[in-house]
Amino acid sequence: MRYVEDALKGSQLAGARLIRLLEEGDPEGIEALKGLYPHTGRAYLLGITGPPGAGKSTLVDRIIGELRSRGKTVGVVAVDPSSPFSGGAILGDRVRMQRHATDEGVFVRSMATRGHLGGLSRATGEAVLVLDAMGYDVVLVETVGVGQDEVEVVDLAHTTAVVSLPGLGDDIQAMKAGILEIGDVFIVNKADKPGADEVVKQLTVMLEMRHTPPGDWQPRVLRTVAVKSEGIPELVDACLAHREHLVSSGKLSDRMALREVHFFRQLVKELAAEKIFGGVEGNPDYAALLRDLEARRVDPYSAAERLVASLHCRF
Repeated sequence: MRYVEDALKGSQLAGARLIRLLEEGDPEGIEALKGLYPHTGRAYLLGITGPPGAGKSTLVDRIIGELRSRGKTVGVVAVDPSSPFSGGAILGDRVRMQRHATDEGVFVRSMATRGHLGGLSRATGEAVLVLDAMGYDVVLVETVGVGQDEVEVVDLAHTTAVVSLPGLGDDIQAMKAGILEIGDVFIVNKADKPGADEVVKQLTVMLEMRHTPPGDWQPRVLRTVAVKSEGIPELVDACLAHREHLVSSGKLSDRMALREVHFFRQLVKELAAEKIFGGVEGNPDYAALLRDLEARRVDPYSAAERLVASLHCRF
């Protein structure tokens, strides 16, 4: 099959074309991914998330450098906001991490959220599978940084690193019910700025309130100044230590199993919706249901129940 063999050999050209096909929902890309899937499950998946302006891209750039110095190959999926005009990523890999552009051990791919609320589209998970099959030791996923809604990365990554920065103040309190609960490693970036000590203190106190059971991973709070490459080795050490904890405790296989089930269920929902709406298009009963909905003669819940009840499906 076109691209599969080359991708398994690590061809970045083949990988880039495959990811493009998957982003476009091209059936050829799906068929290729089926061929690649048996060769996935070997890469270490590290998610980097946090609010806009936290310096996530610079951190990822420095993490790449540190991992390369340790002999690791690195794939990166950088998720950017969608352009309101083209639907594509506003920022591209041409303006990110350019110092790694000539390194054959690094492959950076930017992707758009395409309006997906959790910040990660289906194509993001598919791109991670492609990079995994290409043989990269570590696959980094940098999220778009939209805030509290952006928690889906925890369903994708083995380790989730949450980036914060001085100056957020009460925003950290507001974040605790969401994004702060998903972190395995917490990073206070721009730690040379005033207020860094207070952010570290707040994070530490909130993590202590989580009452981690004995033997479970205790999330760590680290300081970095990414633009000066300060704290990066310690950050990579902490992430790798979390991975070792997952391996030694048997939780890595549990996380991978949950990830596969989550991806499967997400896929079923999308495919089922496409099949359902494709099947009723032009149906007079469906048209009448929509008219009732528009006229408020039926509520959306009852309309959905009637549509689903009309389906005849056996597994």
